[in-house]
Amino acid sequence: MDTLLAALPIAVVLVLMIGLKWSAIWAGLSAAIVAIVIALTTFGFGTDEGFGRVQGVTGVVVSAAWTALTVMLIIGPALGIHHLQQRTGATAAIEAGLARITPDPRVAALLIAWFFTLLIEGAAGFGTPVALSAPFLVAAGFKPGTAVVAAMAGNVAAVPFGAVGTPTLAQAAIVDHDPVDLSWAVSPYMVVTGLVLAFTVARLVGTLIPTAGPPWRWMAVAYAAFFAPYLLIARFVGPELPSLMGAIIGAGIFIALVRAVVVRRARAHAMTGPEEAAEREVEHAAAEVEATEAHRMSLLAATAPYAILVVLVLLTRLVPPIKTGSQSWDVTWSLFDGAFGDGIQPLYHPGPLLLVAFLGGALWQRATRAEIGGAFSVATRQVIPVFAALVAMVTVAYTMSESGMTTQLAVAAAGAGAAWPLLSPFVGALGTFMTGSATSSNILFTDFQDLTANQAGLSALPLIGAQNAGAAIGNMICPHNIIAAAATVGMAGREGELLKGTLPPALITLAITGAMALLLA
Repeated sequence: MDTLLAALPIAVVLVLMIGLKWSAIWAGLSAAIVAIVIALTTFGFGTDEGFGRVQGVTGVVVSAAWTALTVMLIIGPALGIHHLQQRTGATAAIEAGLARITPDPRVAALLIAWFFTLLIEGAAGFGTPVALSAPFLVAAGFKPGTAVVAAMAGNVAAVPFGAVGTPTLAQAAIVDHDPVDLSWAVSPYMVVTGLVLAFTVARLVGTLIPTAGPPWRWMAVAYAAFFAPYLLIARFVGPELPSLMGAIIGAGIFIALVRAVVVRRARAHAMTGPEEAAEREVEHAAAEVEATEAHRMSLLAATAPYAILVVLVLLTRLVPPIKTGSQSWDVTWSLFDGAFGDGIQPLYHPGPLLLVAFLGGALWQRATRAEIGGAFSVATRQVIPVFAALVAMVTVAYTMSESGMTTQLAVAAAGAGAAWPLLSPFVGALGTFMTGSATSSNILFTDFQDLTANQAGLSALPLIGAQNAGAAIGNMICPHNIIAAAATVGMAGREGELLKGTLPPALITLAITGAMALLLA
């Protein structure tokens, strides 16, 4: 009975958002009330932890507000960058640059929905890739819902090694396994489930030109170009660079192959026509090269915010003196003798880095005060209502976590015995669904997965890898992420539509991961 009650807040969220199409704020508020009542009446929240019930509820709500604020630090500047790019014409310049790579907008869209999201996830993580890429896809002609689902599916494969390896490094700090072994433990799951994710991205990208259909062949090339270096780095180097370098190397290979095909087709076309047509084709190619040279600086300026962000993230993550300095400033708070508390490292958190990227991009693009002020103003107005929805949803998560409801669900799942590997990735996804972070999910449940494997006589590494993979997949259905993504494309209040789009691929990939864990463990 306790397990059913512990699952009730999650059921409320799913039914209200998907079934009844309620907005995230009202669904979250309803689920938060249900969670608090169950926590107080069934799980004794606030009586066994050394503080009172009122203090417990207060602590949870304040913690949720703090977490929502840290998410706002990401969404706000990301939206600001999007609106700045629109106002300065940078988005159009990037689209022109993509058009020079290939005349097929679907193939160009793969560079955004696949490689760009993977790159930003590998560099920054914490919701940054969807916040940046979904608005860009909308500007490129996608419907808002399609853009969000494509971006959320496109970045999942990078999540175990996102933010320069943070989720897997969190596991390494908890269990006695080598980081390279942990990297390799999760990689097979991501390679196989990556096929479903790539299929999803290609299908959605195909909606850009419905008569042409999805770009299956180019998606296959993009898949292979990313996962080949990804696997090698995960196997022999460790968790910091598989996603980041896989995206950079893969994008380079992909662009080179696309350009080679475009040039070959142009030459073949010129060869089949009369001599005058061939000469015109050569002249056109020369003009294209000249145009590329002429627009090189403008394209560099157009991509400046993203380039600045990647450089800042790499400096603060990979250069030891800078990393130490950026982590030296902590802003913390606590309540009720430390029963509740949290903190942030402002110089290390992606939010302030995004703000610097916004300002740096504005300077590089020589944006006017009106353009900067307009972008900032619109972004601010957009994020204010999102804050309330995030507070409501995070209150659900923290109430369940602090009262033991989340642990109750995980322990109940572990009672499956020999069938446990089938459920292990679902526990990882549950952690992300409730906390909004694959890293937090791994912190919550990695040791649990390790102990469960040992008690059941199973191999631990495959289950720890399944935990990491499940936590990554959970990003697609996490209410926190969906609320944030909806805000970036003007879908606030329609989050249920997005959850309905991301839930099927998430469930399919979780089932595949569970089946693989059963075989490997």
